[in-house]
Amino acid sequence: MSSIDSPAIVLDAVSKAYGEVRAVDEISISIGRGEFFGLLGPNGAGKTTLIEMIEGLRIPDTGAITVLGMSPAPRNLDLLPLIGVQTQRSAFFTRLTAREHLVTVAALYGLPPATAEKALDLVGLTGSGDVRVTKISGGQRQRLAIASTLVHDPEVVFLDEPTAALDPEARRDLGQMLRNLKAIGKTIVYTTHHLDEAQTLCDRVAILSAGRVLALDSPRELIARSGIGTRLVIPAGRLSPEQAGTLDGVSGVAVEDGMLVLRTAHTARVLAALDGEADLDDVETRPATLEDVYLELIGAPQA
Repeated sequence: MSSIDSPAIVLDAVSKAYGEVRAVDEISISIGRGEFFGLLGPNGAGKTTLIEMIEGLRIPDTGAITVLGMSPAPRNLDLLPLIGVQTQRSAFFTRLTAREHLVTVAALYGLPPATAEKALDLVGLTGSGDVRVTKISGGQRQRLAIASTLVHDPEVVFLDEPTAALDPEARRDLGQMLRNLKAIGKTIVYTTHHLDEAQTLCDRVAILSAGRVLALDSPRELIARSGIGTRLVIPAGRLSPEQAGTLDGVSGVAVEDGMLVLRTAHTARVLAALDGEADLDDVETRPATLEDVYLELIGAPQA
């Protein structure tokens, strides 16, 4: 039985409107147990409203939602211990150390201090456990926020842009921690604007716009079905656009930032045709990515 055959979350024709604005418009999604599921979309796409309805913070106007077989709204006290929520603006007991903060959070669930130690270890913060919350770095604070979400060992975890506003090193480290979290089999619902992360981490993603799902599948399948193909980037002057357009296998030619960009679904064929026309050492190969799919669906921002 696949994870999709045993869903953790089911949304059936869910809608939510604020006045004339339909923030969520007839969305149906099934998220499997143990699945790392990404919700992607521009600001205003409906991601926050959708997640808040799944968490039980808002009630849909129409449709039905179940989480672990239970309705999340109105606030379901039986469901709350089974879910963990990490928001963009997590609150901390700032006068406490990281360990004391987690001990306090664990106590709110009626759990012993040893639970906090397990959460510290899970997110790689054991060495910083005795550092006051105000003194730890931004990346460590994000780890602590996720530890607070996991301290009661929930079955379903909601992560809202966990790597937002982090420097590249902290983002890389937190990304590895998310891979470790995925490996232990939690059901994770995740939002991000870092599409490279979503491509690497997510089993499936839903791309939302104006309250609707534009695409839903694994990143690999979305890329494969997009037909975007590979881009070959050549320094300007090595080949004219007219010459490039005649090469076997080239489906499109553009000039971007002074570089010649060839689009193709037959990379090897085009590279063979380029040999002799341009120095292949200067040719950069860029396979299609989830970001390419996203921009094609959403539309690249206008200059």
